[in-house]
Amino acid sequence: MAIRARKIRKPQPKKPAENKTAAEIARELKEQGASASDYREQSLKIHGLICAKCGREFDLKNRNLLTVHHKDGNRRNNPLNGSNWENLCVYCHDDEHSRGMLGDFLKGDSRR
Repeated sequence: MAIRARKIRKPQPKKPAENKTAAEIARELKEQGASASDYREQSLKIHGLICAKCGREFDLKNRNLLTVHHKDGNRRNNPLNGSNWENLCVYCHDDEHSRGMLGDFLKGDSRR
């Protein structure tokens, strides 16, 4: 009986997908040792329950309206000191991202 040698494959680096679902992002964060809520809770502790753009204050009842915005646009860049995060209410967060899309549209850049 002949013994066959197995060919060992090296894991290929994953290419970043442009449109990932929330479940995929949560899975990636979990693989990195953090969940999506971990950095959100950390940001809320560091920056407080206030929107960095409009200044609206939140309490425990409506804190779900606060989101974490990544200043550099990279949702994987989550330094523990919070330097890449700012807490924005859902309205200001939506406005922040739509401004970028509007600017790209006006420049003729339709990649988004």
